[in-house]
Amino acid sequence: MNKTIRRASVFVLLLVLALLGRATWVQFYDGKALADDQNNRRRTIKTYAQPLGNIIVSGSAITGSAQTTSGDLKYKRTYRNGKLYAAVTGYSSQVYGTTQLEGVYQNLLDGTDSRLKNPFGALTGQQAKPGDVVTTIDPAVQKAAYDALGGKKGGAVAIDPTTGRILASVSTPSYDPTTLSAGDSTAWQRLTQDPAQPMTNRALRQPLPPGSTFKLVVAAAALENGLYSSVDEPTRSPDPYTLPGTTRTLSNENPNAPCVNAPLRTALQYSCNNVFAKLAVDLGQDKVKATAEKFGFNDQAQDVPMRAYPSVYPSGMDRAQTALTGIGQFDVTATPLQMALVSAAIANGGRLVSPHMVSQISDGNGDVLQNYDKPGSRQIVSSSTAAQLQSAMQTVVQQGTGTNAQIPGVTVGGKTGTAQHGENNSKTPYAWFTSYAKSGGNGKEVAVAVMVEQSDAARSEVSGNGLAAPVARAMMQAALKN
Repeated sequence: MNKTIRRASVFVLLLVLALLGRATWVQFYDGKALADDQNNRRRTIKTYAQPLGNIIVSGSAITGSAQTTSGDLKYKRTYRNGKLYAAVTGYSSQVYGTTQLEGVYQNLLDGTDSRLKNPFGALTGQQAKPGDVVTTIDPAVQKAAYDALGGKKGGAVAIDPTTGRILASVSTPSYDPTTLSAGDSTAWQRLTQDPAQPMTNRALRQPLPPGSTFKLVVAAAALENGLYSSVDEPTRSPDPYTLPGTTRTLSNENPNAPCVNAPLRTALQYSCNNVFAKLAVDLGQDKVKATAEKFGFNDQAQDVPMRAYPSVYPSGMDRAQTALTGIGQFDVTATPLQMALVSAAIANGGRLVSPHMVSQISDGNGDVLQNYDKPGSRQIVSSSTAAQLQSAMQTVVQQGTGTNAQIPGVTVGGKTGTAQHGENNSKTPYAWFTSYAKSGGNGKEVAVAVMVEQSDAARSEVSGNGLAAPVARAMMQAALKN
């Protein structure tokens, strides 16, 4: 064969092999990436070609699917009591994507999860029957929180301390996810531009200064580090207390409260700023931070299973700034979920059970794919410390700043908080309340946290006991019913 022809043949053969290799690469590698691309219209058409799986609360679906009357998408997502459960479900939109549980379990709910069994579909490419997500939410507790928050801007979380099951997760004002299902741009614009930010999940993803509710963490640090042996041992706390290295004195909300050298029980009862500011300085920021992190602060991966925004205890402070962290100010921030975990661990003898909002996921036939109701737990403070803090929190509710949380015949312990907002506290403060309740009748327990970011109450009426404690009481009553 002519040398030139032979070389040309080899070259052509190499070109053919290159084309075959490239075609194979595109078909089997790039093809999958393109098929899975969120901007691929075919993927969206396939997702909504059949009804989606459902999110379940107490045996009933709070989601559904409805046939569309126009366009190339056969079904759209619907929600039952959408505003009530928006902080749980999030939304599944044909245009704007997915959030919350809809986002975490998108593949399960649309039938593309590899765990969904469909042998015939593996050969034909037919999508599997979607699965369902079974939540831990108690509808009575969820509704109690939503109704009690009413027109207030805030968030609330309820947890079973012994199991870690999240019984309620509420954010107000809320929105109806159904309005976003078909991609209504007017609804999207209205919600995203609303100054009240109804699409913000205040229960899990808006950390704010926790104010005096953080004093529970500082008290735990003091007991755990042996600074004081008992909640009834007098502290060394002058009143007023001058912040170290400054001439600024820290005052108490009640100038007549017995806060000079007050024991931890009295300091929690009257929410004595001087005591906890000095405790933070005496302990040092590292010890306070270590205790805070045991409760869940600074956790960058707090998944329930949606990722909660990290609650923060800061580092690199001077002594005056450390003192302010002792009363839940300076750069300390927390979500209602985080403060509910503080009360839950104290109520559970110092053992923190991992919080979770989903008990199990199942396939389209109802067979369980994964069960989440055996979460991990860890002892974060001693049972002795927890017992003493439980007792002190009960004093707060019985005869201190948290009397609005009292429930006849039920053991309730709590802590109020009113956190400063704005430069020199120029804006309306945040009202907090975190608590636990135990029923002697049926053995049920619950821990809650409520944050009221804004309400129509006069500034002088903004307090944890006045605004947040009644919400917590309603939630605890609902959780403890038979």
